Amino acid sequence: MLRIFDANINRCCEGLRVIEEVARFLLNNKEISGTLKRIRHQLSTHHSTIDVQLLNIRDAESDIGITSDVAGEYIRPDINSIVVANSRRIQESLRVLEEFAKLPDNDFLDPEKIKLYRFEIYRIEQTLLSRLLRKDKITRLTGLYFILDYQYVHERNETSIASQAIKGGARIIQLRDKYRSKSEILKTARELKKICFDNNVLFIMNDHIDLTIASDADGVHLGQSDMPVSEARKILAIDKIIGCSSTSVDEACSAEKEGADYVAVGSIYPTSSKSDIKIAGLETLRSVKTTVSIPVVAIGGIQENNVSDVLDAGADAVAVISAIMSSNDIEKSAHRLSLIIKDKNSQ
Repeated sequence: MLRIFDANINRCCEGLRVIEEVARFLLNNKEISGTLKRIRHQLSTHHSTIDVQLLNIRDAESDIGITSDVAGEYIRPDINSIVVANSRRIQESLRVLEEFAKLPDNDFLDPEKIKLYRFEIYRIEQTLLSRLLRKDKITRLTGLYFILDYQYVHERNETSIASQAIKGGARIIQLRDKYRSKSEILKTARELKKICFDNNVLFIMNDHIDLTIASDADGVHLGQSDMPVSEARKILAIDKIIGCSSTSVDEACSAEKEGADYVAVGSIYPTSSKSDIKIAGLETLRSVKTTVSIPVVAIGGIQENNVSDVLDAGADAVAVISAIMSSNDIEKSAHRLSLIIKDKNSQ
């Protein structure tokens, strides 16, 4: 039985280390990597309590597992497959440990604790795969983030506005509409999704989880009074990103903990786009940037004359409404802002 404990604790720790590296170095996720490290260390502690006995009975050279290769075992087409393979390896080994720990002659492994580890790994596997599937979208959360707000459209065409903004350099388009029916918004959202997809631009839906799903948007942006991020995550497909508005470090940290892929900090400056706004300012932006590990989008009153200061404060992306929508030349206004952002980021 000691050989079974030895082999399966080793398998667990090896697999844990692999997915821990994914969480730490590829996703920069402190919470997940910390949890995996904790489980690995606790298993290692169990291992060390009978280390001498295990080493005495270990016989790696004659282990029949050395020659029992499975077709495709040495092929990993992508990072996702590495996470899946190692998560399953951990889960299976934990199940073995849990079952054998139930025997009366076991006095160093707690089967209930092993069971809890196993269920933690189920959850972590889902979270890691979810974040990996969104990773490409998250890395594109840079540059000019244009919020197409219906209240500023007037007699203009929304798809034309979006096309001009994209030509000017916008990398993310968000549709914000507090006025029309959902059927009308959905029609526009589907048109904008196509334009964005054709131009390799992210399309984000404001507020509406159902319209995000129906339009196949890349993600949704939620405010503090909208559905909680954790609940939205349960509803949306795992490849959809979620952004969350925040006015403080605490709100930003909470959003990240609940599963937000980015936070929008604002209002940085006074703005006419929203009533009863709270000014977060550049200092809050700096503090949020140094505290969270997800992209930070600055929003609120940002114009050509202050966008450099916002970027200096750490913003990964800059969200604007009136700076573009109040212009008679959408493309030119977007282009000027994009150039400032590009030049600043290249310094």
